[in-house]
Amino acid sequence: MNKPLIIDYYSDILCVWAWITQRRIEEVNLSLKGKVEFHYHYVDIFGDTHTKMLEQWQAKGGYEGFAKHVQQSASGYGSAPVNPKIWTEVRPVTSANAHLILKAIELSYDREKSIEIALKLREAFFVDALDIGKLDVLYDLVADNDLDHTLIDAHVQAGSAIAALMHDHQQCKQQNLKGSPSYVIDGGRQILYGNVGYRVLHANIDELAKKPQEEASWC
Repeated sequence: MNKPLIIDYYSDILCVWAWITQRRIEEVNLSLKGKVEFHYHYVDIFGDTHTKMLEQWQAKGGYEGFAKHVQQSASGYGSAPVNPKIWTEVRPVTSANAHLILKAIELSYDREKSIEIALKLREAFFVDALDIGKLDVLYDLVADNDLDHTLIDAHVQAGSAIAALMHDHQQCKQQNLKGSPSYVIDGGRQILYGNVGYRVLHANIDELAKKPQEEASWC
């Protein structure tokens, strides 16, 4: 039996395009069940949101302008609802704490549990407008999902969670990833970036998953 095609998926938990993409990933998993395996990694896009707003959005309305951009970006996607409070009233100062907790969950449990909670955190922000930049909010969500706070915090305190997160950031630099979301397919054989439509995503992944023996992939 062939091993599944590994897709290293890099995103920022606060990125609206990663929120929109979530449904596409779910569909790929269903359509190509057993043929693909997503590994989640985290890229620093909203590590310092205050500076991001000053440098990239100050001339375009600051937080209010960015909030409008997020609303407009998600407006055509019914599977990616966006609470009007985010970036207007609820302004996480960083995505790094959420990424840190997700790495600690992966170390404490496994990759699948971390992926499951990543979706919970995205829903907590985009749907429920919770400030997932705050550790107390994150630990409340950990408790709500019946995870062991002590076990997770041990990886945070020991430094193993931040080490895993820094490894992700180093990989981003080495592979010259442009942002969130990015798909590194088959060990870098192909990289897709940004708002990639489902059909394009499925076609590229399916072609590589076939692993033709007698001819090169057309991707």
